Amino acid sequence: MTRAWVLHPEIRSDPDRRTPKPALDEAVALARALPQLEVVGADVVPLRTVDAGKLFGKGKIAELHDTLKEAEVELVLVDGPVSPVQQRNLEKTWGVKLLDRTGLILEIFSDRAATREGVLQVEMAALNYQRTRLVRAWTHLERQRGGLGFVGGPGETQIEADRRAIDEQLVRLRRQLDKVVKTRALHRAARAKVPYPIVALVGYTNAGKSTLFNRLTGAEVMVKDMLFATLDPTMRSLVLPDGPEVILSDTVGFISDLPTELVAAFRATLEEVLAADIVLHVRDISHAETEEQAHDVREILTSLGVDKDTRTFEVWNKLDLLAPDTAEAMRQRAERDADVIAISAITGEGLEGLQTAVAEALQGAVRVAEISLDFSQGRKRAWLFEQDVVEHETQTETGFDLVVRWSARQEAQFQAL
Repeated sequence: MTRAWVLHPEIRSDPDRRTPKPALDEAVALARALPQLEVVGADVVPLRTVDAGKLFGKGKIAELHDTLKEAEVELVLVDGPVSPVQQRNLEKTWGVKLLDRTGLILEIFSDRAATREGVLQVEMAALNYQRTRLVRAWTHLERQRGGLGFVGGPGETQIEADRRAIDEQLVRLRRQLDKVVKTRALHRAARAKVPYPIVALVGYTNAGKSTLFNRLTGAEVMVKDMLFATLDPTMRSLVLPDGPEVILSDTVGFISDLPTELVAAFRATLEEVLAADIVLHVRDISHAETEEQAHDVREILTSLGVDKDTRTFEVWNKLDLLAPDTAEAMRQRAERDADVIAISAITGEGLEGLQTAVAEALQGAVRVAEISLDFSQGRKRAWLFEQDVVEHETQTETGFDLVVRWSARQEAQFQAL
């Protein structure tokens, strides 16, 4: 086990700074998500300004040096961005390894990715991160290779060589990833032929999505009280009571300040959200920063390009963790809003109402239409039967008159044929 210490710099000049205590708690939870780390301490470090060379001021660095030495700390985790120069200077001063928030999240993702695509995406994100951190670790420019400089230019510095090696590896990974993505596109096309609506679970990490997923589907997706317990997309069919059969999709948990490389990296799991007929935004209603977390989730959904017209329900989870009077107040608030359902995935409270709401929303999204096709449109007719949406068909002199029952998504797919 590696002994780790977590620091959350509270930069007072930053108008977007988060409330320090919950931010530190989240950073500690991130650290504990790596099984090989033992978190032996954590501090909020108030800062008026950021020191360009060492992040913290001299006094604070000296104070932390003594604290870290006494606790026999081997790794310091800084909950925020740390420049390569700051990292190198702090590591040298404190005699420890140091990771910033992005580096830590990359470590967690690398530890958890299970699918081939997930592994490739994490590797690419890690390489992009390393590439930005190639700085002149040596103080002179003499370290070169590739000639003495007399012929063909001045040779190649070590940094340029390292950067070129990373770029070559990125090209190789992209080629592999393209193959995986093509395979997934084929799987998605096959799935599109199944006339089941997609219901996607989204939410802040550790909001209880996987617990809810397991409770509804009887699956055994990994559930732990840790951040990023679920990374790769998981899908199961679910028959709603008195309603249609749906595909339920569990997705990666969102987090504030998620490295942009990783939002792109896990597009695979988030693509299911883009294709969803209904989005269930699962919230940990017992969390002190539930509103801020919900805001972060909405911002990420918008940045992904999720259609604003996609029906979305807010699922207020973890009622069982609230005091009885607070839980009752939440139930009453949810009852007044058709787009909010209060539940406990642990006790099962509210799950029947949730399934009923989803079924009613889907039934409302299905409508009956009449279509006329001529004999030359055999492909379109075959597609309608594949989708199992044809209620009635009559042959005419020029083709077929059909009565179909379909969703807006299926109609759009038909028009695109």
